[in-house]
This record gives sequence, C-alpha cells and structure tokens, in this order.
Amino acid sequence: MLPQPVGSRYQRRIRVNPTSPRQRFLDSLTRRSRITNLGACLLSALCTISVLINIQNWLSSTCSPNIHYHELQLETVQRPEENQDLTHLVVVPCHSIWKGTDSWSNEDDWLLESYQRGPGRVKAFYEHILKGVELVENDPNALLIFSGGQTKSVSSTTEAESYLRLAKAAGILPDGNALSSSAPFGRATTENYALDSYQNLLFSISRFHEYTGCFPSQITIVGYEFKRARFEELHRTAIRWPKHLFNYLGVDPDHSYASNSRAIQGERQNGYIPYTLDRYGCHTMLIDKRRQRNRHARFHPYDTSVPELVPLLDWCPGESQSGTNTLFEGDLPWDHVTHRRESS
Repeated sequence: MLPQPVGSRYQRRIRVNPTSPRQRFLDSLTRRSRITNLGACLLSALCTISVLINIQNWLSSTCSPNIHYHELQLETVQRPEENQDLTHLVVVPCHSIWKGTDSWSNEDDWLLESYQRGPGRVKAFYEHILKGVELVENDPNALLIFSGGQTKSVSSTTEAESYLRLAKAAGILPDGNALSSSAPFGRATTENYALDSYQNLLFSISRFHEYTGCFPSQITIVGYEFKRARFEELHRTAIRWPKHLFNYLGVDPDHSYASNSRAIQGERQNGYIPYTLDRYGCHTMLIDKRRQRNRHARFHPYDTSVPELVPLLDWCPGESQSGTNTLFEGDLPWDHVTHRRESS
C-alpha cells in the first residue's frame, strides 16, 4: 500500500474559523511585532517607576488597606474621615475601677487594693485623667485612650470605661458634661483588655488603629512618675518604638517621703526588675498577674482587628528563641515610616 500524501495529514485537522473572536485573539498574541531599543527602554523605565512609586506609597503610609480584614467586620465599622488625621496617641493607664456617680475623691467610690488606700492615690488617678484631657485639648491631632481591662471580680465594667465615665461626669472633657450632650467628645475612647503596663502600651496602639485605621506617629503616656523607667526603658524598647517619638508625663501621689520610698521600692521589685528578665511579661510571675486580673476570662480582639501586629502580640520568647528576654525582630508597621519630630 502506498503511503498517504504528506498533505493529507493536515486535511484531517479541524480547522478553526479564521474570523472567529478566539482565533483573532490568538493571532494577536502570536503575531510578530517590531520594537526599537528606545521603545524597550521606555517600557522598562515606566515599569520600574511604577513599581517604585507603589513601594514608596506602601512604606510611607501608617494607614492599612482593608484587604487584611474580613468583609463582614468592615461593614460594622464606620470611621469619620477626620479620624485619619489623628497621629498622636495619648495613653492613660488605669489602676482601678471608679464605681461612683459624681464624686471622685471618696475612696469608697473606688475598687481599691489594700496598697492603693491612703492619701494621694485617688487624687493621682484623677490628675492622670486631667493631664490626659489637657494634652488632647492642646493638640487637635491627638486621641486620648484610657487603657485597662475588666480586672475586678465584683464589677462587670472595665477600668478604662470607669475612667472615661468619670471624665464625663466631672465635666472635664472639652464638651463639658458629656453625659447630657448629644455630641460627645470624639477624641477620647477606651481600650478594654489590658491587664498590665506592657499591654497598656501595645493594646492602646492596637486600639488607636481600630479607631482611626492608622498607626500613631507619636505616643505620650500619662502615669506615675515612679513607673517612668519601666515604660521608657523596657516597654518602649520591647516594641521597638522610636525614642524621640515617645513621651512620658509622670504624676505621683501626694505621699510622704517614706510612702514615696516604699512606692519606688515596690515598683522596682514588682515591676521593673521582673520585666528586665521577662521583657514581654509572658512567663512566671508576670503571666500569673495577668491570670489573676483576668477575672472574667476575656480575650482581646486585636489578632483580628490589627493583623499587622499579630506576630508581636503573640511573641513570647523561650529557650528556643535564645531566652525569655529575646527582643522581637520581625517587621513592625512603624519600621517603615519616616517619622519627623513635631514641634510642640
């Protein structure tokens, strides 16, 4: 039998209509084209510029895109546009729960530990609130956050909520008595999950992001003067926050010299030294304190609402990370921001 002609193999192929859209599209992709060296250089330059611009925009922004968040959660959050102009985080760490209605000076209106009783402590709480409000009044770009969790078994409220309620009841917020105001002051809010001073700082940054959609570019803490070193030397460095963009305003109780000495010694033994050995407060003595204060088995929401901080929020170094004091070295949002010192 004679072999079939070579051309017969091509006759058996199913031919595609040369005028079909599919065929025209394929032809356009495979058609040869000529491009000069100049054209190739211009296209490459445009691509490079586009990539660099996008990288710069990503690195220079403290606001996070919504792609990190669940769509259903976003539907429940409505932030005023002016919130994105807020850049200064003012934190008032809370130390107790106020259960009163109008008076702040009576110790019986506070849920106090035994060591918190005595002259000056309650007044210091109130002065912390006053100083925080004063800072926000003087800076239109500041957001005041009272930070403190649901730490008392006999109360269902949080320390932070009680501080904000006191500030409103006392009429010291800029709007006056906000309890009767239809438009309460919008630059004061609460962080309701912190159980210690490290969480006061980190969780307040997280809450700032929830409230504004951005991370702060400046932080001021209002607290006890005898806790300054703990915040400046330990907590700030633990989260690698720039030193020149971190301020601490100390207000101590009106104690006698002996009482102040005891407070300073107690801070060193129960706060400063333990954090020098356990930078993130997640081992032994410090984690026990968190357990004791978490009376209502609460879990913070920041793993979901601020996913950029999940690695830091979950960081608890052990022996496999060269020890319990090992510094977190992962990426942080404020690593990529060019901060400028703002004039006061």
